[in-house]
Amino acid sequence: MAAHQLTFSVPATPTAVTAVRHQAVDAMAGWKAELDDELVHTAALVISELVTNAVRHACPGQISLAVRLVEAALRVEVCDSSPALPQLGLPDRHSENGRGLSLVAALAERYGAEPTPTGKRCWAEIALTTGPDQDIPVPLPLQRS
Repeated sequence: MAAHQLTFSVPATPTAVTAVRHQAVDAMAGWKAELDDELVHTAALVISELVTNAVRHACPGQISLAVRLVEAALRVEVCDSSPALPQLGLPDRHSENGRGLSLVAALAERYGAEPTPTGKRCWAEIALTTGPDQDIPVPLPLQRS
């Protein structure tokens, strides 16, 4: 498998979510040998949720995104300046937000968060191939590795 990787930083503003998602999807479009359309769409949703969480809950500053193929998975990492690790919550049915990490948990094979010297890193790994008979484990609560 060819080595594919994307890394960049953006200001932690509400417009960052759309900009980051579009830039990542455009880059992954060139990786078609390894990624099908469904996986790119799944990655776009995971990226949107992780970047949205960083914009909402992180201190002002920069958010960095790294996307790379690692063995049989697409790994997405979002770093921000807040040391507070995300918590998987169960919002009530009337809440307008609070479901992002649950979506990441449902879409990713593995996910987690860890402190860094300058804040935290939230990550998710999406399996490159899943067949109809293959279950994707959903680790709950947030696992740390």
